[in-house]
Amino acid sequence: MSKTWGIMMLSVLSAPSFAETELTHNFCGTSMQTRAWQPLPGLELNMIDIKSDDIELLGTQSAEFTGNVDINTLTMNLSAQSALIDKQRGLLNATGPIVYRDKVSQINSSGLNADLNNSELSLLGADYKLTDQLGHGGAEKLTVNESGLNLMNASFTTCPGETPVWAIEADEIDLSSEDGWGETHNTVLRVFDTPVLYIPYFTFPLDDRRKSGLLTPNFSSSGRYGIETITPYYWNIAPNYDATITPRYMSKRGLQMIGEFRYLTEQNNGLIAVEYLDKDDEEPNVDSRYLFHWQQQSYFGENWRGNIDITNVSDDNYLTDLNSGYATRTDTQLYRTGSLTHLGDTWRTNIKLQSFEVLGDHRESYAALPQISFSQTDPYNFYGVDLTLDGELSYFTNDDAVIDEASRVHIEPKASFGYQEYAWSFLSEFSLLHTEYNQHGDLTGTDYDEKVTRTLPKVRLYSQLNFERETAFFFKDGIQTLEPQIQYLYTPNKDQSNIGLYDTAKLQDDFFGLFRDRRFSSIDRIATANQFTLGATTRLFSSENEEVFNFSAGQIFYLSDEAKPTSQGINVDTNYNALFAAQTMLHWHRRWYLSGGIQYDTDGKEIIQSNITLDYKGDDKQLVQLNHRYANDVSGNTIEQVGLFTSIPLSQDWQFVGSYHRDLESGRSIEVFSGLQYESCCWAFQITGRRQIETDLNQAIGQEQATFDTSIGFNIVLKGLGSKSRYDAQKLLQQGIFGYRRPYFLNN
Repeated sequence: MSKTWGIMMLSVLSAPSFAETELTHNFCGTSMQTRAWQPLPGLELNMIDIKSDDIELLGTQSAEFTGNVDINTLTMNLSAQSALIDKQRGLLNATGPIVYRDKVSQINSSGLNADLNNSELSLLGADYKLTDQLGHGGAEKLTVNESGLNLMNASFTTCPGETPVWAIEADEIDLSSEDGWGETHNTVLRVFDTPVLYIPYFTFPLDDRRKSGLLTPNFSSSGRYGIETITPYYWNIAPNYDATITPRYMSKRGLQMIGEFRYLTEQNNGLIAVEYLDKDDEEPNVDSRYLFHWQQQSYFGENWRGNIDITNVSDDNYLTDLNSGYATRTDTQLYRTGSLTHLGDTWRTNIKLQSFEVLGDHRESYAALPQISFSQTDPYNFYGVDLTLDGELSYFTNDDAVIDEASRVHIEPKASFGYQEYAWSFLSEFSLLHTEYNQHGDLTGTDYDEKVTRTLPKVRLYSQLNFERETAFFFKDGIQTLEPQIQYLYTPNKDQSNIGLYDTAKLQDDFFGLFRDRRFSSIDRIATANQFTLGATTRLFSSENEEVFNFSAGQIFYLSDEAKPTSQGINVDTNYNALFAAQTMLHWHRRWYLSGGIQYDTDGKEIIQSNITLDYKGDDKQLVQLNHRYANDVSGNTIEQVGLFTSIPLSQDWQFVGSYHRDLESGRSIEVFSGLQYESCCWAFQITGRRQIETDLNQAIGQEQATFDTSIGFNIVLKGLGSKSRYDAQKLLQQGIFGYRRPYFLNN
């Protein structure tokens, strides 16, 4: 019947607020749960089943039912002491006590009046409970029609008990099914039955549709910002456009305005953000401070893709001083790029414009304006040999470098032959690397030449074996694999000191890097090679085919002195002629995970880099992670740090989270964080404290002087009026300089 449609809208009063609160029932127990209603078996569509102790027909169009009246349809059940149905006028009157039930709500009332012709229904003295979500309240009068639900002198809370922790009371609550929004008039928030806040008018969502309005504010205090308040305003411009305008007041620095505009069209989606602080009271010598960020992805038909990613700041220390959601405070350069890519059946072509904003006292990077690259994705097969052609055309500029302009043309034809079986594989590749440079600038007295032509062949032979056996090590019916690998790489020696470095850096020397066919990220340096690489990986799989252990190790053996890294170009001090690399993973129990890696110089008998992480994850809230990392040369400094992340439930309602990181080399802490959270079924609060080192990009790495920022924060959320994301303790561990990262198998 149409009369029941409006009553079902009552359930959305709290549905959006509880969408993320999966464990709310666990906090509240069974006292707040309402048994879900089920329709009477055997009913058909449009059928009404009415039972009562007595019935009196009033003519041919009306009937009065008295004594234990029970009315059932496929969508609702109504119990009353008496009911009068006037079929001709389409009226239904019932007297109480009345109990109304449907799939999402239960309502107790003293009287009911319904106009069936206009689909309008009124309940007097209504007390309601929600079935799918926690929430209950009362209304002096509850009216339902096709446009929605209206409650007069109404209340709502998600807390149990006669005196709930919090509740809202309003002269009027309107829930519109057409707009998907509810609104309240003359609302009072009560805490333990004490009025604490009066709001003349506010709105809230009933479904996933959006509406302009104020979002939940955020308050905090720290040594760097003082008292900080963030009050976002959401502007729903159109279904595919919206914006957020956020005043951020910092008592020590001033008022910062943050704006974000998001858009979605058939071809484009992205956002544009601007942050602006007219005057920073902590930096009187700095002009107005700002950040600009533009990110966009574009799709032009089936074959064309576009991408824009630009971030720009007013000064080097903007991120470290003011922080931002669009870049991290530890970034030393900001990425600015735009690209257009064509994905063809045979060729992939990419046109890119790229530059970097370098922060701090570092050498400026080259801008590529433009860089056009192409690669053959569908090889031409000639008697079993795959023939491909890759190449690029690039133009670089850097006003602060000796070479202020340069063009580069690179062509790389390749012939490869491979054979693969389950037990083994083999790959042979022959490439010809031809590059031409035109370099401009004040080259007098330098090694650089204005015109350079370089042609080098490259040979790569790679093979792998796959062994497998059954094992009872760790568990029954397990499988162990052994995967030895061997690679030979040859590139002749050629002096390349007459070529500038435009987009080239040394790649990471980890286990996987041992089997690359290059040592540098781009082609301004092509490393001399005459070497064998030997390595192997062993894995253990359980009877459920789950990988519980692996260990990989390998080393490069150079066959000539000129092929050794110390005899070649970039970062000679960090090159090693006998580099051994290994990594391992151990997942011996579903709650425990160990991973680590090491790079070791077997000639110098020293560790170059190492890392190890031990994770334990108990139930949904129990977590401990220990980690250690070491590097013997980071910008001329040794780095050795230990860290701890932990999340410990103290009880069902209380939880402690914390993290600690210490620099063993300098003997000082880098970041300390702790937080305590209380969460019940209807409200939650957090108190947090943090002390972390302040980054100054204008100072050298490893300097003795260091300043720390200490902050304390407090957050309170009334469930049903705030999002779970505001009080998710796990997310606290991801904040700060060192964010917690879960191992790949640990999922919440």
